[in-house]
Amino acid sequence: MRLSLTLALILAISSGGLLASTNNTIYDELRDRNIPVTVSKPINSASCTQKNQCPVAIISAGYGIKHTKYQFIEALLKQRGFLTIAVGHELPSDPPLSTTGNLYQTRSENWQRGAATLRFVRSFLGEKFVGYNFNALTLIGHSNGGDISSWLANEHVDFIERVITIDHRRVPLPRNHNIKVLSIRGSDFPADEGVLYTPSELSEYPVCIVKIDKSRHNDMYDGGPTWLKEAIIDKIALFLTNKPCDNKR
Repeated sequence: MRLSLTLALILAISSGGLLASTNNTIYDELRDRNIPVTVSKPINSASCTQKNQCPVAIISAGYGIKHTKYQFIEALLKQRGFLTIAVGHELPSDPPLSTTGNLYQTRSENWQRGAATLRFVRSFLGEKFVGYNFNALTLIGHSNGGDISSWLANEHVDFIERVITIDHRRVPLPRNHNIKVLSIRGSDFPADEGVLYTPSELSEYPVCIVKIDKSRHNDMYDGGPTWLKEAIIDKIALFLTNKPCDNKR
């Protein structure tokens, strides 16, 4: 039986044959902060030039998950011509993510720090990878990484083209006509009130909310089941084609 493209990508990753990523640490002197990053060039990288720039995606991991554990998404982006940067947001010296009180308030410092990190990564690597368009970013984040991505998108910046969140729960998605949004929802936890869109907002903005039945929040990374990783990258692949949303809710 012929394997689907998405499943073939996952199997290629697990055998170590698809991604050629560079693990590194970049230093934010202003904040005295070492930022772990993994950079993966697209398959067509030879065609990415300053005159013909290729797209850029930045992946932010869920809290407690290594930034290197979303290679199934990196593989899809590599095939679609993206320079992909996976960012490690949490350092041992950082305070732990709050679990009590009003979480929107008590976690805001984490999200602000994460948004500042994404800004720095864009500025620092944008100077080094001139064949890529850092002025029309695609931000992708799982759980707390999605909260960070949404936080930055709500700061009224002009360099974000798309935001893709994977079951983030706390920070409202951007209400911005210039930012396309896909939010993939799991089945075991609801988002906080006001995070997702009202029916009228779904019609007003270029956004898509899709739910994956029987999916678990904590499985939405490389360690999750193959069927779930396939479902996630199928949703992302459709979104990247700018086709109409197949499951608005």
